[in-house]
Amino acid sequence: MLRRRMLIMLGVSLVVVLLLAAYKAFAIYQQIQGFTKPQPPVSVAVVTAVEQPWQQRLPAVGAFKALRGVSLSLETAGTVKDVQFESGQKVQVGQPLVRLDSAVEQAQLETAQSDLGLAQLDYGRGSQLVGDHAISKGEFDRLSAQLQKNKATVNQLKASLAKKHILAPFSGVIGIRQVDVGDYLASGTVIATLQDLSSLYVDFYIPEQSVPKIAIGQGVQVEVSAYPKQMFPGTVSAINPKVETTTRNVLVRATLANPDNKLLPGMFANLQVLLPNPTVHIVVPESAITYTLYGNSVYAVAQKKAEDGSVEKDADGQPLLIAERRFVETGERRGGLVLVTRGLQQGEQVVSAGQLKLDTGTPITISPDKNQSADRQARVEGAL
Repeated sequence: MLRRRMLIMLGVSLVVVLLLAAYKAFAIYQQIQGFTKPQPPVSVAVVTAVEQPWQQRLPAVGAFKALRGVSLSLETAGTVKDVQFESGQKVQVGQPLVRLDSAVEQAQLETAQSDLGLAQLDYGRGSQLVGDHAISKGEFDRLSAQLQKNKATVNQLKASLAKKHILAPFSGVIGIRQVDVGDYLASGTVIATLQDLSSLYVDFYIPEQSVPKIAIGQGVQVEVSAYPKQMFPGTVSAINPKVETTTRNVLVRATLANPDNKLLPGMFANLQVLLPNPTVHIVVPESAITYTLYGNSVYAVAQKKAEDGSVEKDADGQPLLIAERRFVETGERRGGLVLVTRGLQQGEQVVSAGQLKLDTGTPITISPDKNQSADRQARVEGAL
């Protein structure tokens, strides 16, 4: 009886083991079928690598300076009698700006002019008397010297009196005034700034190895943070004939027109110097490049081939497409485009969207991108 029970238990255990083994084998079979089952193609957007003229540019940063800009200050001390301008006003050359109290200097000038009149009369009488030998030649020379001295005194006082008035040295926009009527100002006190904004300079530095690429008259494109979507054209107007010994850079100056007074002195400028002779290069959208620590790469569109080298085709007779990862060397990036110097040929198609699901050999299908042509054309125009 005991033996029979043991045989039954062994039989049941064997059946259970066989069932578990069969279930496990079936699960493994299903996984194998899942791995061997063809993966559906990944839908991607592609773009064709083309050759186009590429305007080489030399990037730099700089700062704006006014064509003419000064800080108006006083040469002599005095009390402000009259302020003849408003902050931010446009002034013309020679326009009076500030007048100091000049009563003392005016009185001294009137006294000197009286002395000058008397000296002129004495000189006139002396010139007649010396001809008649009524006075000596030495006395006449003294009268002549006195006349010259009095003239010099009058001129000196007139110059001193003129310094009590500040006139605009050139036409421009005057800044915020720093003085009021009644203020006592010491010599050298700044009353306001005056800037000629009709044209501006932008000074920037370039490395010494780039000096052969720069010449007077070359075009520059300037961008400022105040107007991020607007480019301001200018030309190189001066190159400093000296290399800075500490930085090994050369100072360059460009001149820009500023008819709308949008640009102001002191603004930070991002600029690009347009180098001559544009060259033809292969260009692709920047979205087609995958940047990694191991190098930059693209996914090129290739035809799937069988073991015998023939192209595999689908049910409609069209070649099957796969992604082929290819490492490339890139150059300058600008306007959403990137220069490819090595690894791509003209006319090859590369994936521009959908790379995250790709690997070498992944089946792909091309999806049309309606905005691709218009966007690409806009980026190309921006790159030239």
